[in-house]
Amino acid sequence: MDFRLTEDQRALRRGVRELLARRFDRAALREAVDTPALDRGLWRELGNAGFFALRLPEDEGGVGLGLPEAVLLFEEAGRALLPGPLVATHLAAGTVPGAADGTVVVTAASEGLVPWLDEADVVSGDVTGAVPLRSVDPLTPLHRLPARTGAYPAVAGEAVLLHAAEQVGSAGRTTEAAVAYAREREQFGQVIGGFQAVKHLCAGMLVRAELARAAVRAAAVTADPVEIAGAKLLADEAAVGNARDCLQVHGGMGFTWEADVHLHLKRAWVRARLGMTAERAEEAVAASL
Repeated sequence: MDFRLTEDQRALRRGVRELLARRFDRAALREAVDTPALDRGLWRELGNAGFFALRLPEDEGGVGLGLPEAVLLFEEAGRALLPGPLVATHLAAGTVPGAADGTVVVTAASEGLVPWLDEADVVSGDVTGAVPLRSVDPLTPLHRLPARTGAYPAVAGEAVLLHAAEQVGSAGRTTEAAVAYAREREQFGQVIGGFQAVKHLCAGMLVRAELARAAVRAAAVTADPVEIAGAKLLADEAAVGNARDCLQVHGGMGFTWEADVHLHLKRAWVRARLGMTAERAEEAVAASL
Protein backbone atom coordinates (compact mmCIF):
# COMPACT_ATOMS: atom_id res chain seq x y z
CA MET A 1 0.00 0.00 0.00
CA ASP A 2 1.31 3.45 -0.95
CA PHE A 3 0.99 5.92 1.94
CA ARG A 4 2.43 8.86 0.04
CA LEU A 5 0.07 11.81 -0.42
CA THR A 6 -1.66 12.03 -3.77
CA GLU A 7 -1.53 15.21 -5.81
CA ASP A 8 -5.13 15.98 -4.78
CA GLN A 9 -4.24 15.56 -1.11
CA ARG A 10 -1.23 17.83 -1.47
CA ALA A 11 -3.41 20.42 -3.21
CA LEU A 12 -5.97 20.18 -0.40
CA ARG A 13 -3.31 20.71 2.25
CA ARG A 14 -1.80 23.59 0.30
CA GLY A 15 -5.19 25.24 -0.13
CA VAL A 16 -5.98 25.10 3.59
CA ARG A 17 -2.56 26.45 4.51
CA GLU A 18 -2.98 29.35 2.10
CA LEU A 19 -6.46 30.09 3.46
CA LEU A 20 -5.23 30.15 7.04
CA ALA A 21 -2.16 32.21 6.14
CA ARG A 22 -4.45 34.80 4.58
CA ARG A 23 -7.29 34.69 7.09
CA PHE A 24 -5.53 33.77 10.35
CA ASP A 25 -1.99 35.12 10.16
CA ARG A 26 0.19 36.06 13.13
CA ALA A 27 -1.54 39.43 13.57
CA ALA A 28 -4.92 37.68 13.78
CA LEU A 29 -3.47 35.14 16.19
CA ARG A 30 -2.21 37.81 18.56
CA GLU A 31 -5.51 39.69 18.29
CA ALA A 32 -7.32 36.50 19.25
CA VAL A 33 -5.04 36.16 22.28
CA ASP A 34 -5.83 39.72 23.38
CA THR A 35 -9.56 39.41 22.61
CA PRO A 36 -10.57 35.77 23.16
CA ALA A 37 -13.83 35.55 21.22
CA LEU A 38 -14.67 33.18 18.40
CA ASP A 39 -14.39 34.79 14.97
CA ARG A 40 -17.75 33.89 13.42
CA GLY A 41 -16.70 35.31 10.07
CA LEU A 42 -13.70 33.00 9.95
CA TRP A 43 -15.90 30.09 11.06
CA ARG A 44 -18.29 30.70 8.15
CA GLU A 45 -15.37 31.05 5.76
CA LEU A 46 -14.07 27.67 6.92
CA GLY A 47 -17.52 26.28 6.30
CA ASN A 48 -17.64 27.74 2.79
CA ALA A 49 -14.24 26.19 2.09
CA GLY A 50 -15.56 22.75 3.03
CA PHE A 51 -13.60 22.36 6.26
CA PHE A 52 -16.56 21.01 8.23
CA ALA A 53 -18.36 19.27 5.35
CA LEU A 54 -15.24 17.58 4.04
CA ARG A 55 -16.46 14.04 4.73
CA LEU A 56 -20.11 14.53 3.85
CA PRO A 57 -21.22 12.89 0.58
CA GLU A 58 -21.40 15.23 -2.37
CA ASP A 59 -25.14 14.65 -2.77
CA GLU A 60 -25.55 16.04 0.76
CA GLY A 61 -23.57 19.18 -0.05
CA GLY A 62 -20.23 17.87 1.19
CA VAL A 63 -16.84 17.33 -0.41
CA GLY A 64 -17.04 13.54 -0.33
CA LEU A 65 -13.55 12.87 1.06
CA GLY A 66 -12.44 10.66 3.94
CA LEU A 67 -10.65 10.55 7.28
CA PRO A 68 -7.13 10.67 5.75
CA GLU A 69 -8.00 14.00 4.12
CA ALA A 70 -9.59 15.30 7.32
CA VAL A 71 -6.34 14.57 9.16
CA LEU A 72 -4.49 16.80 6.69
CA LEU A 73 -6.89 19.68 7.38
CA PHE A 74 -6.55 19.34 11.13
CA GLU A 75 -2.76 19.20 10.90
CA GLU A 76 -2.90 22.61 9.23
CA ALA A 77 -5.32 23.92 11.85
CA GLY A 78 -2.96 22.79 14.60
CA ARG A 79 -0.01 24.34 12.83
CA ALA A 80 -1.78 27.70 12.74
CA LEU A 81 -3.14 27.42 16.31
CA LEU A 82 -6.62 27.96 14.89
CA PRO A 83 -8.98 28.43 17.85
CA GLY A 84 -12.46 27.06 18.36
CA PRO A 85 -14.22 23.67 18.77
CA LEU A 86 -13.16 22.51 15.31
CA VAL A 87 -13.36 18.78 15.98
CA ALA A 88 -16.87 18.83 17.46
CA THR A 89 -18.24 21.03 14.68
CA HIS A 90 -16.61 18.89 11.98
CA LEU A 91 -18.09 15.71 13.47
CA ALA A 92 -21.52 17.34 13.77
CA ALA A 93 -21.70 18.18 10.05
CA GLY A 94 -24.60 16.28 8.54
CA THR A 95 -26.40 15.78 11.85
CA VAL A 96 -26.59 19.32 13.29
CA PRO A 97 -28.11 21.83 10.84
CA GLY A 98 -25.70 24.65 10.12
CA ALA A 99 -22.57 22.86 11.32
CA ALA A 100 -21.46 21.92 7.80
CA ASP A 101 -21.50 25.50 6.47
CA GLY A 102 -20.06 27.07 9.61
CA THR A 103 -23.16 29.04 10.59
CA VAL A 104 -23.51 26.96 13.77
CA VAL A 105 -20.75 26.29 16.30
CA VAL A 106 -20.85 22.92 18.06
CA THR A 107 -18.87 21.86 21.10
CA ALA A 108 -18.73 18.64 23.10
CA ALA A 109 -17.68 17.42 26.51
CA SER A 110 -14.41 15.50 26.57
CA GLU A 111 -12.68 13.94 29.58
CA GLY A 112 -14.63 16.20 31.93
CA LEU A 113 -13.76 19.38 30.00
CA VAL A 114 -15.93 21.46 27.67
CA PRO A 115 -14.09 23.93 25.40
CA TRP A 116 -15.81 27.08 24.11
CA LEU A 117 -19.06 26.35 25.95
CA ASP A 118 -20.17 29.99 26.12
CA GLU A 119 -19.60 30.52 22.38
CA ALA A 120 -21.29 27.32 21.18
CA ASP A 121 -24.74 27.25 19.62
CA VAL A 122 -25.12 23.50 20.17
CA VAL A 123 -23.55 21.30 22.85
CA SER A 124 -23.12 17.57 22.33
CA GLY A 125 -23.33 15.54 25.51
CA ASP A 126 -24.49 16.22 29.05
CA VAL A 127 -22.81 19.34 30.47
CA THR A 128 -25.05 19.73 33.50
CA GLY A 129 -23.19 21.46 36.30
CA ALA A 130 -20.29 22.64 34.14
CA VAL A 131 -18.39 25.49 35.78
CA PRO A 132 -15.83 27.91 34.26
CA LEU A 133 -12.22 26.80 34.56
CA ARG A 134 -9.23 29.06 34.16
CA SER A 135 -7.53 27.69 31.07
CA VAL A 136 -3.77 27.69 30.68
CA ASP A 137 -4.33 28.37 26.97
CA PRO A 138 -5.65 31.91 26.34
CA LEU A 139 -7.14 30.65 23.05
CA THR A 140 -9.19 27.81 24.58
CA PRO A 141 -11.76 28.83 27.21
CA LEU A 142 -12.80 25.83 29.28
CA HIS A 143 -15.55 24.61 31.58
CA ARG A 144 -15.11 21.65 33.91
CA LEU A 145 -17.79 19.05 34.56
CA PRO A 146 -18.40 17.90 38.13
CA ALA A 147 -16.79 14.66 39.25
CA ARG A 148 -18.96 11.69 38.41
CA THR A 149 -19.09 8.09 39.47
CA GLY A 150 -17.04 6.03 37.04
CA ALA A 151 -15.10 7.26 34.04
CA TYR A 152 -16.41 9.85 31.63
CA PRO A 153 -17.94 8.39 28.46
CA ALA A 154 -15.41 7.45 25.80
CA VAL A 155 -14.99 9.90 22.92
CA ALA A 156 -15.38 8.62 19.36
CA GLY A 157 -12.16 7.43 17.76
CA GLU A 158 -12.47 9.98 14.96
CA ALA A 159 -12.47 12.83 17.50
CA VAL A 160 -9.38 11.40 19.21
CA LEU A 161 -7.57 11.12 15.88
CA LEU A 162 -8.43 14.66 14.79
CA HIS A 163 -7.16 16.06 18.09
CA ALA A 164 -3.99 14.06 17.49
CA ALA A 165 -3.68 15.54 13.99
CA GLU A 166 -3.83 19.04 15.48
CA GLN A 167 -1.02 18.06 17.85
CA VAL A 168 1.06 16.84 14.89
CA GLY A 169 0.58 20.16 13.12
CA SER A 170 1.74 22.04 16.19
CA ALA A 171 4.78 19.75 16.59
CA GLY A 172 5.75 20.39 12.99
CA ARG A 173 5.39 24.14 13.35
CA THR A 174 7.53 24.37 16.49
CA THR A 175 10.20 22.26 14.74
CA GLU A 176 10.23 24.77 11.87
CA ALA A 177 10.42 27.69 14.32
CA ALA A 178 13.33 26.17 16.25
CA VAL A 179 15.32 25.41 13.10
CA ALA A 180 14.70 28.87 11.65
CA TYR A 181 15.82 30.56 14.86
CA ALA A 182 18.87 28.32 15.18
CA ARG A 183 19.93 29.39 11.68
CA GLU A 184 19.84 33.11 12.45
CA ARG A 185 20.68 33.56 16.14
CA GLU A 186 24.41 34.08 16.72
CA GLN A 187 26.51 33.56 19.81
CA PHE A 188 30.27 33.47 20.19
CA GLY A 189 30.66 34.48 16.57
CA GLN A 190 28.57 31.73 14.97
CA VAL A 191 24.94 30.72 14.54
CA ILE A 192 23.68 28.59 17.41
CA GLY A 193 22.57 25.93 14.95
CA GLY A 194 26.24 25.03 14.62
CA PHE A 195 26.42 23.90 18.25
CA GLN A 196 26.01 20.18 18.79
CA ALA A 197 23.55 20.55 21.66
CA VAL A 198 21.20 22.65 19.52
CA LYS A 199 21.55 20.24 16.59
CA HIS A 200 20.52 17.37 18.85
CA LEU A 201 17.48 19.27 20.11
CA CYS A 202 16.30 20.06 16.57
CA ALA A 203 16.96 16.52 15.35
CA GLY A 204 14.97 15.08 18.25
CA MET A 205 12.08 17.41 17.45
CA LEU A 206 12.04 16.30 13.83
CA VAL A 207 12.03 12.62 14.79
CA ARG A 208 9.15 13.09 17.25
CA ALA A 209 7.08 15.08 14.76
CA GLU A 210 7.60 12.67 11.85
CA LEU A 211 6.96 9.57 13.98
CA ALA A 212 3.71 11.05 15.27
CA ARG A 213 2.68 12.17 11.78
CA ALA A 214 3.23 8.68 10.38
CA ALA A 215 1.22 7.12 13.21
CA VAL A 216 -1.68 9.56 12.80
CA ARG A 217 -1.87 9.16 9.03
CA ALA A 218 -1.67 5.38 9.27
CA ALA A 219 -4.44 5.33 11.87
CA ALA A 220 -6.54 7.51 9.54
CA VAL A 221 -6.30 4.76 6.92
CA THR A 222 -6.99 1.80 9.21
CA ALA A 223 -9.34 3.55 11.68
CA ASP A 224 -8.21 0.91 14.19
CA PRO A 225 -9.03 2.00 17.79
CA VAL A 226 -5.72 0.76 19.20
CA GLU A 227 -3.72 2.48 16.46
CA ILE A 228 -5.67 5.66 17.12
CA ALA A 229 -4.84 5.45 20.84
CA GLY A 230 -1.16 4.92 20.03
CA ALA A 231 -1.21 7.82 17.57
CA LYS A 232 -2.71 10.12 20.21
CA LEU A 233 0.02 9.14 22.67
CA LEU A 234 2.76 9.90 20.14
CA ALA A 235 1.12 13.12 18.96
CA ASP A 236 0.69 14.48 22.49
CA GLU A 237 4.31 13.65 23.28
CA ALA A 238 5.49 15.32 20.07
CA ALA A 239 3.45 18.51 20.56
CA VAL A 240 4.41 19.02 24.20
CA GLY A 241 8.03 17.87 23.84
CA ASN A 242 8.68 19.91 20.71
CA ALA A 243 7.20 23.06 22.20
CA ARG A 244 9.44 22.66 25.24
CA ASP A 245 12.53 22.08 23.11
CA CYS A 246 11.60 25.03 20.90
CA LEU A 247 11.54 27.18 24.03
CA GLN A 248 14.98 25.83 24.90
CA VAL A 249 16.37 26.73 21.48
CA HIS A 250 14.95 30.25 21.72
CA GLY A 251 16.44 30.72 25.20
CA GLY A 252 15.18 33.67 27.25
CA MET A 253 13.37 35.14 24.27
CA GLY A 254 11.17 32.06 23.99
CA PHE A 255 9.75 32.61 27.46
CA THR A 256 8.45 36.10 26.69
CA TRP A 257 4.76 36.79 26.10
CA GLU A 258 5.56 38.29 22.70
CA ALA A 259 6.94 34.99 21.38
CA ASP A 260 4.43 32.49 20.00
CA VAL A 261 6.21 29.40 21.31
CA HIS A 262 4.43 29.43 24.66
CA LEU A 263 1.06 29.42 22.86
CA HIS A 264 1.93 26.12 21.20
CA LEU A 265 2.98 24.63 24.54
CA LYS A 266 -0.19 25.76 26.30
CA ARG A 267 -2.43 24.53 23.49
CA ALA A 268 -0.59 21.19 23.48
CA TRP A 269 -1.20 20.82 27.21
CA VAL A 270 -4.92 21.43 26.75
CA ARG A 271 -5.26 19.14 23.71
CA ALA A 272 -3.51 16.38 25.61
CA ARG A 273 -6.46 16.38 28.01
CA LEU A 274 -9.07 16.31 25.23
CA GLY A 275 -10.28 13.33 23.24
CA MET A 276 -8.27 10.74 25.13
CA THR A 277 -5.86 11.31 27.98
CA ALA A 278 -2.49 9.58 28.09
CA GLU A 279 -3.77 7.30 30.84
CA ARG A 280 -6.67 6.06 28.74
CA ALA A 281 -4.53 5.71 25.63
CA GLU A 282 -1.93 3.70 27.51
CA GLU A 283 -4.63 1.40 28.88
CA ALA A 284 -6.07 0.86 25.41
CA VAL A 285 -2.69 -0.02 23.94
CA ALA A 286 -1.71 -2.22 26.89
CA ALA A 287 -5.00 -4.14 26.74
CA SER A 288 -4.31 -5.10 23.14
CA LEU A 289 -0.86 -6.56 23.85
